[in-house]
Amino acid sequence: MRSPWCNKLSVILGRGPPLSWLLLCFLSIVALIAVLGSSTSNTLDFVTSSSKPNIYSSYRRLKEQAAVDYLELRTLSLGTTRPKELDLCGKERENFVPCYNVSANLLAGFKEGEEFDRHCGMSGLGDRCLVRPPKDYKIPLRWPAGRDVIWSANVKITKDQFLSSGSMTKRLMLLEENQIAFHSEDGLVFDGVKDYSRQIAEMIGLGTDSEFLQAGVQSVLDVGCGFGSFGAHLVSLKLMAVCVAVYEATGSQVQLALERGLPAMIGNFISRQLPYPSLSFDMVHCAQCGIIWDQKEGIFLIEADRLLKPGGYFVLTSPESKPRGSSSSRKNKSLLKNRSSGSQLSSAELEVHGKYCFKIIFSQ
Repeated sequence: MRSPWCNKLSVILGRGPPLSWLLLCFLSIVALIAVLGSSTSNTLDFVTSSSKPNIYSSYRRLKEQAAVDYLELRTLSLGTTRPKELDLCGKERENFVPCYNVSANLLAGFKEGEEFDRHCGMSGLGDRCLVRPPKDYKIPLRWPAGRDVIWSANVKITKDQFLSSGSMTKRLMLLEENQIAFHSEDGLVFDGVKDYSRQIAEMIGLGTDSEFLQAGVQSVLDVGCGFGSFGAHLVSLKLMAVCVAVYEATGSQVQLALERGLPAMIGNFISRQLPYPSLSFDMVHCAQCGIIWDQKEGIFLIEADRLLKPGGYFVLTSPESKPRGSSSSRKNKSLLKNRSSGSQLSSAELEVHGKYCFKIIFSQ
């Protein structure tokens, strides 16, 4: 006996469903399965295809980097690419400074101060080596003790050179067994650096040298600084003093100043422009620095004027006093012109105890 549901279905579809209807249902089901299967396959293929190259490339990079690191470690362990260690130079190059060779420069025809300049093409680099420290070299004393006492073995100066020197700064040195002591307060009023600095301060209208800062004097260029006694005193006054001097094979002023912990550099004022920008210093100081300032049409004075700030001071100390209004003084006065401020520079001379002549040239 047939159920009511089958009877209803028979009424709707008829006695038997047509074959075409069954075939249509079958094809629809197959098409639906095919569509769903293709979309899922494409999604999986996209994920797989997009992840596989990234994974592979990252792995390949890591593998290559590991191989490079391994080769570097192996090379370092074998020491095949270790940089060659430089040997020490010979004892004859104990105080060697590259590109400074006065004798070679003289043979090459350099003169009028140019023989003291750097000429690397003339000397040649030669074999590279490490310049050895002087024999019995000792570490300098800590500041401020090292400012007044240095080890004599650290500098190339003989006792005869010291005793034969008659300059003011070198007489302020006392040779002991293994040290060189600098004394600015040794009882010699006329030769004392402190008294010397005070006289310069009085020349520019100050009561004492401790007023340099209030007067705007902060940076000082000491040309031919001797052994740096004047610069050391200025440093004690909280001024910045820079020493510049020519190259010297023995008794180097720059070497002495550096051993005392003072700023210093090798530079030739005579033949070329100094490596300082314009308007760098409040004072340019020359105490028997060996420069004839009125030579070469006053180019040295022009260089001093270039370095000075507006209103700066140029202090020149000569060992012998000259009559007031001498021809040299008149010539200097006519040559000097402060290009920074556009005003003429006038010179004033003061004879101190008949021994030193100060010329302080300043802008008005």
